[in-house]
Amino acid sequence: MKNLSKFENIFLKKGLIIKKVENINSLNYINSLIKKNLIKILGLKTNIKKFNLNKLHFYLKEKNLNQIRLELINKINKDEKFKKNYFLLAENMLENIIGNELAMQNNINLSIQLPKDENSLLPIHSDTWSGDSPFESVLWLPLVNCYKTKSMFILNSKKMKKFNSVFSSKKIKSVSDLYNKFKKDLNFIKINYGNYLLFNQNIPHGNLINTTKETRVSLNCRFKGLFTPYQQKELGSFFSPLKLRASTKLGLDYKLPGSN
Repeated sequence: MKNLSKFENIFLKKGLIIKKVENINSLNYINSLIKKNLIKILGLKTNIKKFNLNKLHFYLKEKNLNQIRLELINKINKDEKFKKNYFLLAENMLENIIGNELAMQNNINLSIQLPKDENSLLPIHSDTWSGDSPFESVLWLPLVNCYKTKSMFILNSKKMKKFNSVFSSKKIKSVSDLYNKFKKDLNFIKINYGNYLLFNQNIPHGNLINTTKETRVSLNCRFKGLFTPYQQKELGSFFSPLKLRASTKLGLDYKLPGSN
């Protein structure tokens, strides 16, 4: 499309962008924050430099996974610099793709997928099916190299029209039917540590059992234009304003003379 940037056209065509993080110091901060808290939660006698997240399954049992994950999410989101550093990973790209007046998810989510773990699965889905606004995009950050089933899959964007048609068909009885119907059109994201994935969460995506011998640890957070429509996840309860322009600030502060 004319008058759009290179990356806007890529995002419109493919529904995703993979790129090196824009701020390596922010990545180092986030990586250290997560490792430091994990070491403390698990009671390990090691240091951040030696702690390999790929081998997290050697220290964490599947039955304790969700409890540990939730405790870790709680701790990292209490860190005053966490959200700011997460945004700085892709500040320019977020403003390029979404806009310069942004809302950011209140709590950044964290996923841990151990090898052969059957309890950390996300069947094929679009986030809009569960109350998310179609105006949201997800910034997904791997803390380890991700590939094949150690990663997430996403539908080839060229198949969206067909997917929507099949989804509406009465022949589809379950999510499993959808997965089997489009299995060949699902692409696993290959992405290394030091890069981020920004994707359109309207496109169906999910994961499978991690059949590799390594653990996946990743973060994800939703961003949207501050004044674009919200669905069930609203401003205040789920999102907070991240960036406002001067004119907007003036407008929000303005009171008509004589009004209460």
